[in-house]
Amino acid sequence: MKHIPRPFTHHRHPAEIIRNFTPNWFTVTMGTGVLALALNQLPGAPAVAHGLAALLWRVNILLFALCTLFYSARWALYPRQAARIFAHPVMPMFLGAIPMGLATIVNGLVVFAGQTGLALALWQVDAVLAATIGLAVPYLMFTRQQHSIESMTAVWLLPIVACEVTAASAGLLIPHLAALAALRLLIAGYVFWALSVPLAMGVLVILFLRLALHKLPRRDMAVSSWLALGPLGTGALGLLLLGRDAPTVLGPAGLADAAVAAHGLGLIGGLMLWAYGAWWLLMAAAITLRYLHQGLPFNMGWWGFTFPLGVFTLATYALAPQTGLAIFTTLGAAFTAALAAFWGIVMVRTCIGGYHGHLFTAPCLAKSSALSPSVAASR
Repeated sequence: MKHIPRPFTHHRHPAEIIRNFTPNWFTVTMGTGVLALALNQLPGAPAVAHGLAALLWRVNILLFALCTLFYSARWALYPRQAARIFAHPVMPMFLGAIPMGLATIVNGLVVFAGQTGLALALWQVDAVLAATIGLAVPYLMFTRQQHSIESMTAVWLLPIVACEVTAASAGLLIPHLAALAALRLLIAGYVFWALSVPLAMGVLVILFLRLALHKLPRRDMAVSSWLALGPLGTGALGLLLLGRDAPTVLGPAGLADAAVAAHGLGLIGGLMLWAYGAWWLLMAAAITLRYLHQGLPFNMGWWGFTFPLGVFTLATYALAPQTGLAIFTTLGAAFTAALAAFWGIVMVRTCIGGYHGHLFTAPCLAKSSALSPSVAASR
């Protein structure tokens, strides 16, 4: 009979799982949630596809709850070790995954459950988290962490992009709100878009310079090249959704001229950001093929294959009705198929790595010794 290995063999005590739980696990909820939203928009799909999308969204709620429980437990049981994240040059970036994962649940409450009131309440929580992380993590970069252009990767984008994900969620919520609430959320959506996209554009310029001067990053950071697609896809989606909502919200408020401008900006701006994103998509694919020849080690960074492509897919779908061009529907379907394939591969590898425990590793604790079973049990 074939031997079945015990779970968590990578750690000497199960408490090490909590002690080493880091916010990059929330990228699982980002990828799962965005796949559910993309599958739900798959054109001509049978009812089973929409049912699968709704099921994935419900599973994502459970995943987000588990990640929240584990990460909260880390802060409750090991506060000193957990606080070391703030001085690490990479791990704090993944704090942005928390509001972005939550945003997929907020969107699903509108799309799959029709729970507008609850969605609005959670959107407000998401907005506070996104704005706080979007300010706090760059501040830590400026004051506590050590960075250099050579070591820089697209991971820098993660805490910044959370605000524009919140803006896109606002665009999805607005059509379901009363006039005054819709007006307030529309304004908030543009504010959150502006809190993110200009900063992300600056980071992309630095990233281009870094790649030109210092070439590709280490193999363990290979998938980070896909993260550049995230702010462009989400930025385009936010402009398209907010611009679509603007005429029905701003017109009755006596802002008809602004409504026309916002609608035009949404389409033109969204299309331009989408096209810029297409450049990064092709570049990321080319870079990944180059890495494949060298061998691509699996880590939690592989979830970078999913969410950036997912939001780019949603932006592609949003362009179809606003431009009237069927090519965007076709491209959206192709991107959805690629997203589902990426998600399946990465989820299987994550489940295997999580079962053995080697994916539960906190780089900010690398210099500290592992807890003995007796000490871990007492914490």
